Amino acid sequence: MMKKQWIVICLAAAVVSLGVTGPAWSQAPSKEAMQRGMQAQQKNMSMMTPDVLEKANALSPEIKQFLLKVAANHSRHSETLTMVQVMQEMLADYQAVGAAIATDNGEQAADAARRIADHRLPRGGMLPYLPLEKVNTKDLSVLPAMEMAVEGSAKRLAAAAEKGDMAGAAEQFGTMTSGCVACHAHFRGQPGTTPRLKK
Repeated sequence: MMKKQWIVICLAAAVVSLGVTGPAWSQAPSKEAMQRGMQAQQKNMSMMTPDVLEKANALSPEIKQFLLKVAANHSRHSETLTMVQVMQEMLADYQAVGAAIATDNGEQAADAARRIADHRLPRGGMLPYLPLEKVNTKDLSVLPAMEMAVEGSAKRLAAAAEKGDMAGAAEQFGTMTSGCVACHAHFRGQPGTTPRLKK
């Protein structure tokens, strides 16, 4: 199966399983959160190299607004961590959720899932870590659905786990996993590959 088809299937499954239609992917941030988000975005833009900044400025107003909402909705912004380090933190929390569901530990599952939903944002924001050719409106237009699948499912997982509904938590875990896989397929590919090996 081609990579693009896999992404579309994963995202469609995530959206259908959530019963969501339209762009209601994130809660509207408070006025204070939006101010913090704007400050974070301005700081991120000031750190970008000219090539990334040019690409960021060319994004559609909708994608710029979405990135602002991400910055506003996340309370943890790192001054030092890279995107890879943030992903490693999320992987640790993801594994904790899986272990907690398997051992019927709703409190642990809820705590780890909430850390995923409010994961740290890396130094400089997300855009500098993406392949430069992917920093465009078309490629970034998948982000709202991916956010809904990953962070939205993490929040629903936490709520289900706290109620002791581990089957419901497991269902959300599957949707969250589909979002993770789709995002990695679109932006990263298989980690650790090298052009110095024959195909």
